[in-house]
Amino acid sequence: MAQGVQPSTGAFSDSTEAFKTLSLEETLAKLNASVDGLTAAEASARLARLGLNAIEEKKAHPLAQFLSRYWGPMPWLLEIAILLAAFLGHVTESVIIFLLLSINAVIGFMHQRNASKALELLKKRLAVNARVLRDRNWQTIDATELVPGDIILVKLGDIVPADVKIVRGNLSVDESSLTGESLPAERSENSIVYSSSIARQGEATCLVLNTGGNTFFGKTASLVKIAKPVSHQEEVMLTIVRYMMYLGIVSSFAVGIYALVLHIPFLMILSFIVTFLIGAVPVALPAVLTIVQAAAGSQMAKKGALVTRLDAIEDAASISVVCFDKTGTITQNKLSVVGSAASPGFSEDDVVRIAALASSADNMDLIDSAILNAAAARGLATKGCAQLSFTPFSPATRRTEAVIECAGSRYHVLKGAVPIILELCSDTSESARSDINAHVALFAQKGYRTIAVARAPLGAATGNVQAAPESPPELIGILALADPIRSDSRAMIADLRALNVKPIMLTGDSLAIAREISVQAGIGPNIISIKELDGMDEGAQARKVAQIDGFAEIFPEDKYRIVKLLQKSGYMVGMTGDGVNDAPALKQAEMGIAVSNAADVAKASASVVLTQEGVGVIVQAIRLSRRTYQRMLTWVINKVTKVVQVLGLLIAGFFLFRNMILSMLDMSLLVFANDFVTMSLATDNAKDAQAPNQWKVKNITLASLAIGLLLAAQGIGGIFIGQDLLGLDFGHMQTFVLLMLIFTSQFRVLIVRERRCFWDSMPGTLLLASTGSTMAIFFLMGAFGFIIPALGARETGLALAYSLVFTAVLDCPKRLFFKLFHVD
Repeated sequence: MAQGVQPSTGAFSDSTEAFKTLSLEETLAKLNASVDGLTAAEASARLARLGLNAIEEKKAHPLAQFLSRYWGPMPWLLEIAILLAAFLGHVTESVIIFLLLSINAVIGFMHQRNASKALELLKKRLAVNARVLRDRNWQTIDATELVPGDIILVKLGDIVPADVKIVRGNLSVDESSLTGESLPAERSENSIVYSSSIARQGEATCLVLNTGGNTFFGKTASLVKIAKPVSHQEEVMLTIVRYMMYLGIVSSFAVGIYALVLHIPFLMILSFIVTFLIGAVPVALPAVLTIVQAAAGSQMAKKGALVTRLDAIEDAASISVVCFDKTGTITQNKLSVVGSAASPGFSEDDVVRIAALASSADNMDLIDSAILNAAAARGLATKGCAQLSFTPFSPATRRTEAVIECAGSRYHVLKGAVPIILELCSDTSESARSDINAHVALFAQKGYRTIAVARAPLGAATGNVQAAPESPPELIGILALADPIRSDSRAMIADLRALNVKPIMLTGDSLAIAREISVQAGIGPNIISIKELDGMDEGAQARKVAQIDGFAEIFPEDKYRIVKLLQKSGYMVGMTGDGVNDAPALKQAEMGIAVSNAADVAKASASVVLTQEGVGVIVQAIRLSRRTYQRMLTWVINKVTKVVQVLGLLIAGFFLFRNMILSMLDMSLLVFANDFVTMSLATDNAKDAQAPNQWKVKNITLASLAIGLLLAAQGIGGIFIGQDLLGLDFGHMQTFVLLMLIFTSQFRVLIVRERRCFWDSMPGTLLLASTGSTMAIFFLMGAFGFIIPALGARETGLALAYSLVFTAVLDCPKRLFFKLFHVD
């Protein structure tokens, strides 16, 4: 294509369907493109005109997001309180409650915006890449930079990044996400493939027709799951919060009935009910969930693990077994040819040379690269030979195929798993087979994997590269490939065991190789072939899977079966994978982990995508997820104890004084002070547990209930201190109780955040700053009478000291309750 020539505007306004009836040459002409691709300058000019290959997401305006903070159950309650206070003549209280609602809205909005920014960064790091021909060189770019006229390479496992027309090759594509059709569709030269289809088989060079919003289905490839289903963690917390709401409703109903008996005015009774409900509604739940998960997601990204959905962080905390692909996690995924053995009549150089002819540099396959490097290192010339067709490695057939032409003769060349190739070489003598198998066993003892190379003559060139072989393939020989074990694998496996997570190794290699690598990595020698499960009933299979250290000779589709069997045995499963056929297992596992070089479809199916190789990243991800669980557990315990304490105190106060011991303003201040601190739990210095975490709803609720009742008793004791020791009137008594509850709420967070003694770990800097500043502000308010009636420094100091001493003493029964109800 000539430099500087610009396509007509109309070329880019045509729908993808308009290209269906055009030949490849007509399509190229219409797009002013070439099979040699665009130049960087041409691509840049088109990108500037047409925009990114992305569909702009509809995002709420920041103002609308902020105003939404005034809409919902908790804002409604506070807004009712504002109206009631104003109607009863308490204008100052009404204004202050509105200010508190607004401050809470601002804080929540800022935290939500920061969390959204963190999620956007994760989405950018998980962008789909494309292999594109620019300036006559293949290069990898962000798929959003593709433009019509680009030439791209689509391989097995790729998510098609734009609407394209196949130039060369064949694809079997999954269009179920677009059309709902579950069966793969076969696409050949000049066929159109739509954006977001998945390449299930084959490889093709394609011409980009339309991008972004101009694609036929209006979808662009994405690895991030935008839809966020309710996670198990959210269900647990919502269940607990719902019970607290029921408690609040029952309590307010009981007090309301008693108030009616006492002939208290209806509006006052209504204000009592609102006060009760304000104390029971989880105002910070949505914000805390998002903030904690987004913060954890950002931390995991820094460690080399990107989450495709935030609730994956929660899932990782419960993992009790991780199934590893040997390659890339336990080994270095850096293959090299370290040995060979030739069949009679061939040399070892013949094995390498013929294998090289059945390899592709463009394929970016590790085995192909290792073979081509070996051929180059040995100076083996392949001139005079041409590769007429190439079929990349297929997990289903476990081989690569090519048709080559050398000196006028054509051959069908195969390379792949030794048992597969040997089975095809039916004319190979038993002695030759025995000799080859002996070499395979010898290489396996050293941990080397082997592949076999064979060829079958196709006869003289006839113009038909698909001609049937004249005879069965002839075995050329085998190649030994080394993939050294990672230096950190053994230590990381030990770390995994220390977390009470069982490692299981999965590999398609032979039993001998698998056992050798497994022992070297410290996983164990108890490796079996997947074939041993055949003939067992499902129960026996599940028991067997739970006992072994790994599987050899597996196909990718076996991984799904293994995950299901482990789950049947009661395990929460983590599974690593990289290929298109790993997708079902990655989706089935509680924690699907796509390794750094995984296919797009594997990444799309996984909940975690690694950006670094090795087991260490997975260990760090599990530890971080367990710390996140501890932070959310602290929030739940703190919430339940607070509700029990406040409702118990309100009921006792009403029956003692026939009035509310806390006004609507007091309750609003208490909620604000408590929620301001709990938001800072997202960065608390939580310790990761040494065992998989489980949400034991009943145990957590009972332990929290017990602690809450003790705190309610403390509050009742505070009432008597204010009344009998300090001689306070009712108005100042309300202030004393409010300050006592606020100081207690700050100390309570510091106590319940640690399942052991509270001094066993240092709280996070933000948590300490939040609790310290909150107590300082309310101490000054109580001492000098800002917003609330003045108590004086002595009485305020007594409320602080009483709260400090009681919560410090509470640490002992707290540990007892946590131990008794197995809350850890």
